[in-house]
Amino acid sequence: MKRIFEKIVEGLLTCSGFLTSITILLIVVFLFSEAFGLFKSKVIEDGYVLALHKTNQVNDLSPAQIKGIFDEEITNWKEVGGEDLPIKLFRLEDVTHYFSEEQLGATYERAGELITQLVEKTPGIVAFVPKKFIVRSDVHLVHDHTISIKDVFAGAEWFPTATPAAQFGFLPLITGTLWVSLFAILIALPFGLSVAIYMAEVADHRVRNLLKPIIELLSGIPSVVYGFFGLIVIVPILQNVFKLPVGESGLAGSVVLAIMALPTIITVTEDALRNCPRAMREASLALGASKWQTIYKVVIPYSVSGITSGVVLGIGRAIGETMAVLMVTGNAAVIPHSILEPLRTIPATIAAELGEAPAGGAHYQALFLLGVVLFFISLLINFTVEAVSARQWK
Repeated sequence: MKRIFEKIVEGLLTCSGFLTSITILLIVVFLFSEAFGLFKSKVIEDGYVLALHKTNQVNDLSPAQIKGIFDEEITNWKEVGGEDLPIKLFRLEDVTHYFSEEQLGATYERAGELITQLVEKTPGIVAFVPKKFIVRSDVHLVHDHTISIKDVFAGAEWFPTATPAAQFGFLPLITGTLWVSLFAILIALPFGLSVAIYMAEVADHRVRNLLKPIIELLSGIPSVVYGFFGLIVIVPILQNVFKLPVGESGLAGSVVLAIMALPTIITVTEDALRNCPRAMREASLALGASKWQTIYKVVIPYSVSGITSGVVLGIGRAIGETMAVLMVTGNAAVIPHSILEPLRTIPATIAAELGEAPAGGAHYQALFLLGVVLFFISLLINFTVEAVSARQWK
């Protein structure tokens, strides 16, 4: 009977592990399939075209060039490889500036013919209109390529609602994520290491038993509470200290992430320090080393793998946080030149925009691709943990 019971339990555990593995695999497959659909999407908004005069020799425009033209930052065709001719913009909403309602018709039934005529007789024009409004093939259309990997990963602007060409540049978001994470490590490491050394090597038994539950309790605080704390306390302090126009900045996000990472760093590091053999401590003291010399010349070097693992795990936990970072970093999708500037991270972008992105659209797919990037960052962190933990002290 006992043997049968063990077989049943073994079977249940096997099925549970198998189902869990399949579920994770399906989630990863779904994430990747949705994400890489972005590279099948067209640069120009679906159903629309960029129409030029037939003498205009410009055939290809990048998303950045299209945005520059319609933002009037590019004002001459020679700036994009065309003739020396001023650019004249035309959007569908401008049609009433050129034609009366009588000309267009009660239901705009003549709009296509009139717009086509306007493009045909205006050499410098670029018209962003629905494709159905171009009724003759005499008009030159800009080639509508699919979104490229270069446009995404080397793009310097994230503006997914821009028309006629959305901007899906990941560079500001990846840069913001890395800046916040790097400074969070620089802040959390000395504090976490100091507290762990104090608890493992200096504090007496009663103090350690008091501090340890308190530190572990910090791990259970919701991230939104950390966000409120950062917004009410940290942001005003940084604004006053550095004389900033706004306190929401990358540094505020780094400080909040460092605070969130501290419990993990302290707990793992303290356990690593306490695992240093007693014989090594006694040997160091017997050779005449002081207590502090023993700590930084014997205990810390022996525990360096555990310490590194604690730091990486702490930052790995914090790097995926959304609300806390979203609340204190200023949420500005620009490439930061200083940690004191507002920025935006990948998790904050996904949290802020996924609910508004049309399902299956390019914006929706771009957010999934950001999730893939974050997945690989987390995967890299996990591999780092495994590699560091596997090292043997020499």
